[in-house]
Amino acid sequence: MDTNSPMDTFTIAGRLFSSRLMIGTGKFPSAAALRAAIEASGSEIVTVALRRVDLNSPEHQSILSAIDPKKQLILPNTSGAQTAEEALKLARLARAGGLEPWIKLELTPEPRYLLPDPIQTLRAAEQLVKEGFVVLPYIQADPVLAKRLEEVGTATVMPLGAPIGSNRGVQTKEMIRIIIEQAHVPVVVDAGLGAPSHAAEAMELGADAVLVNTALSDARDHGAMAKAFALATTAGRMAYLAGLGPQRSLAAASSPLTGFLFNQD
Repeated sequence: MDTNSPMDTFTIAGRLFSSRLMIGTGKFPSAAALRAAIEASGSEIVTVALRRVDLNSPEHQSILSAIDPKKQLILPNTSGAQTAEEALKLARLARAGGLEPWIKLELTPEPRYLLPDPIQTLRAAEQLVKEGFVVLPYIQADPVLAKRLEEVGTATVMPLGAPIGSNRGVQTKEMIRIIIEQAHVPVVVDAGLGAPSHAAEAMELGADAVLVNTALSDARDHGAMAKAFALATTAGRMAYLAGLGPQRSLAAASSPLTGFLFNQD
């Protein structure tokens, strides 16, 4: 299937998207660098960390100036929140500030590895869904939690590949495979993807999309790296749709061993 065709769009909360690469906006050296990454990626969903900062502040205006709201959905996230109450406050502030009621729910009270809190995440998700938010929760690669979140009405689940900013790739592959198998909402692999090959691997597993930030902001050429991730995301999706061959413990000859070239009469 042509991954650029309308048939390969995917839906979050009734909204169609063609690009399966989402972009984070943290740690870029300038608005110009961020703009280059967004444009090269073709992303239609761009996350913005609220961190209790007024959306009218110079910092956020610089970030928002790099995003074209006609092309990209601005997805506020609750990065920095440590409790459900803090996440709820941030989400409500974003909506009051004029953003669409979509929220990437992040609750990371553990400071060293920034691992998401499953209990607080579920509590916050339940309340946000009741308040009419489209909730995209960032979680550890926990199939049980993913199902619980889906049951309370989240629009996606977003399991980590590795700790935030680690660039270590899809280290939770087997758990993500189970999450994908069980999910009836889009699965977005988020966090830890440091190379285009990591994005391709996540998509080959059957993920609906990936989210990348640090790998792009760390790059020498932000636009070129974003383009590389876009191509890898598309390649991984194409491979998944085409059907990957099985892994084998023994060699399997790709050419017949019948000696037909030498049996000519």
